[in-house]
Amino acid sequence: MAVVLITGCSSGFGLEAALAFAGRGDTTVATMRNLAKATALRDRADAAGVDVEIVQLDVNDESSVTSAVAEVIDRHGAIDVLVNNAGVGSRGAVETMSMESAHHLMDTNFWGPIRCIRAVLPAMRAQRSGVIVNVSSLASRVPGTAYSSMYGASKSAINAVSEALATEVEPFGIRVVSIEPGFFDTAIGDNNLDHDREFEGPYAPDEAWIQSFFDAGVGGGASPTIVADVIVQAATDPSTPLHTTVGDDADMYLGVLAQVDGFEGWMDAVIPIVEATVGPRPAPTTSDT
Repeated sequence: MAVVLITGCSSGFGLEAALAFAGRGDTTVATMRNLAKATALRDRADAAGVDVEIVQLDVNDESSVTSAVAEVIDRHGAIDVLVNNAGVGSRGAVETMSMESAHHLMDTNFWGPIRCIRAVLPAMRAQRSGVIVNVSSLASRVPGTAYSSMYGASKSAINAVSEALATEVEPFGIRVVSIEPGFFDTAIGDNNLDHDREFEGPYAPDEAWIQSFFDAGVGGGASPTIVADVIVQAATDPSTPLHTTVGDDADMYLGVLAQVDGFEGWMDAVIPIVEATVGPRPAPTTSDT
């Protein structure tokens, strides 16, 4: 059985993936920034009768990452699978989202996985095997993700790194997979960095209109266990494509994208879908408050 290190396991995809790997009998190291949030995972693991090792790891802290990785290798002799799942969400217009939030989002969603990848690669290269699973997002694949620009940018960046990394590490027997889920029922919205600033300022009516479409549950809200199962498949099946999308909504959006011509064609196709669901797009406001 494999030694699996997963980040961001206090809820959502990370929690479900930890339980799925543990259920297979893999040595499962579930990490999270705040161990006070480990109760849900502990309770679920106890109820399922599986063993999950919980370790503190903050992907924003270089020393936290390197010490956690070293601890796991010292204890178990290897890390066979790294699942980069820790992440935060964001909403807000490019103009109005705070720079502090934008920097923190990129540090968590992009540089966090990079820190973890760099920490595990020496051991994976030495053993001539390993799998790196990066949890990206459908937002990295579809254009025009209004009011999620920084989130989409962070996930697009991870996709680009995944492609380059896969080429670099293939001679060492290491695989890379980028999992790209659509909309699932996770707590990432609770980690919205600009939560208190939503729907304020000149973009508020339009942002609320877009959000009402997602709140309508169009093609989303499925169980995160679906993504967890795909993560396990990616770690165990060498035929898994580097870009692996998950979710009915992902299939729908990518199907539309395949039939249109570029960004303009995408917008011409998608805006009517949103309007048919939640009504006409609101006119811009003239107020900055």
